[in-house]
Amino acid sequence: MKLQFKNIAKNFGGLKVIEDFSRDIEEGQLVALVGPSGCGKSTLLHIAAGLEKPSAGQILAAGKPVEGPHPERMLMFQENALYPWLTIAQNVAMALELQKVDRKQAREQAFAWLEKVKLKGFEDYYPHQVSGGMRQRAALARAFISNPKALLLDEPFGALDALTRMTLQDALRELIRETRPTVLLVTHDVDEALFLADRILVFSNRPATVLREFNLAHYEKTHDLSDFADVRRQILGLLGIHAEHGDMTMTEGAGI
Repeated sequence: MKLQFKNIAKNFGGLKVIEDFSRDIEEGQLVALVGPSGCGKSTLLHIAAGLEKPSAGQILAAGKPVEGPHPERMLMFQENALYPWLTIAQNVAMALELQKVDRKQAREQAFAWLEKVKLKGFEDYYPHQVSGGMRQRAALARAFISNPKALLLDEPFGALDALTRMTLQDALRELIRETRPTVLLVTHDVDEALFLADRILVFSNRPATVLREFNLAHYEKTHDLSDFADVRRQILGLLGIHAEHGDMTMTEGAGI
């Protein structure tokens, strides 16, 4: 599903959050959005999901105006948002049951997707009985089970420790390679953006405009990102963070 942002602006009362954002996100691409906290990255995701309407401009999904939420555009948050009174399998199956899929069929598909995210054997556990990383794996399964054409990820691994985050990044990349959705990823982790993204958009402070775009689509990447040290340095510099003699310093007023 191709996403087209056309001259998007967004105000909340007198607060201007996004100013004249235009970009095409091609079908099957993963585009990462990085920038200062509060600059409007998550607002763009909400507009793409149909949860917010732009103050000006238009967004098209597969050539049609976005006028509200749709199962083809799945939004996933940092918080796993699993229902504590449902088992892991029931949480995942609910995504299909809400689309009127037969309960037995939904459960079978939930078990299959939980196996894909390496949660086989934990289907009947409750969220409080498994780790944060396992809960987020379940959230990934729930996001993918309805076969969305666009996946909108808002800091999906931001609350996890570094090792678990890297493991989940690997799992996400494999699922994306298998199902080929169009993906918009909001992240504060520059290394995560470098590892996962075909393109990286670096945003300014509010009101958000794109400072620079980096195209990494033709590179095969591992978690050893040493080949991308210069790109990483450039991104951090745009965010007001500079390396000096091995230390990181932050420009006054900057933040990610």
